[in-house]
Amino acid sequence: MDDTTRISTTPHPPDPQELSLRPHTLHDYVGQVEIKDNLSVFIAAAKKRGQAMDHVLLSGPPGLGKTTLAHILARELEVGLLATSGPVLERQGDMAAILTNLEPGQILFIDEIHRMNRLVEEVLYSAMEDFKLDIMIGQGPMARSVKLDLAPFTLVAATTRTGLLSSPLRDRFGIPLRLSYYSPDELSVIVARSATILDIGIEPEAALELAKRSRGTPRVANRLLRRIRDFAQEANQEVIGAGVVRSSLKRLGIDEFGLDAFHLDILKVVVEKFQGGPVGLSTLTAALSEPKDTIEDVYEPFLIQEGFLQKTPRGRMATPKAFGHLNRTPPRPAQPGQMRLEVE
Repeated sequence: MDDTTRISTTPHPPDPQELSLRPHTLHDYVGQVEIKDNLSVFIAAAKKRGQAMDHVLLSGPPGLGKTTLAHILARELEVGLLATSGPVLERQGDMAAILTNLEPGQILFIDEIHRMNRLVEEVLYSAMEDFKLDIMIGQGPMARSVKLDLAPFTLVAATTRTGLLSSPLRDRFGIPLRLSYYSPDELSVIVARSATILDIGIEPEAALELAKRSRGTPRVANRLLRRIRDFAQEANQEVIGAGVVRSSLKRLGIDEFGLDAFHLDILKVVVEKFQGGPVGLSTLTAALSEPKDTIEDVYEPFLIQEGFLQKTPRGRMATPKAFGHLNRTPPRPAQPGQMRLEVE
């Protein structure tokens, strides 16, 4: 099996410790049961045919395991993986160079594919569909199109914003998969496994307590576990108990729902400054001094998932649960003719 993974230079290289906590097989991958079951069938069928597997689009909020799944696919298919990201592919030549160097059956992993230049994206159309590369030779009236044959490959792409992908690109993925948030029970299994890798004990009750405050996200659970390990070792605790988890998370500013300071800042802006909304995304961006993409991709999904925010055509609105969490009284419903419309 070829486990060699070639990773292009990106502004944010993977954390080696994070990589060490990632599972390496579908069997070790916790959660996303339906996705795992289907992928195991697609992998087995592709290997039986001796062909490259169909292209895979992995979508969902950050930290749910999209990159991990891409690496697992390469190992399960027994092929190499070349990884890059959408923002670093600035010219059509960049994509052409990558495609022409792929080996038969190899996986090309593109993270944040929704941020890829549209001109670069066009190079992928014929490459994904026919394994051919259209290139232009010459300029002006003498320019002509030449098709180059490519080795059959599997494109695995990850995105947090499926809606930003163009229809021609999105439709060329034969296996679209959306990852969902993990349950506390699933996350507690991940926490226990990670604690073993990090060489520290953790009680089942403590693992579940941490899981409940990890916002349904393995990346968050593993990050918090490493910080809790620091607190436990500083206190000479060889085994992490529930009390250590609670005290550590309090010091880290994580509340009982797993919300951190910025989640609470979003709720406070909507509840306290705008009486529960509606509030437009541009208004939130200005009030919080944080980019739109960060608010919309990283923080909002969990607040909406857990019922703290509602995303309506008129803007973001706080729910009674958000008012209760901040110990605020919800305003009376607006009378007809008094509805305030937030304009983006």
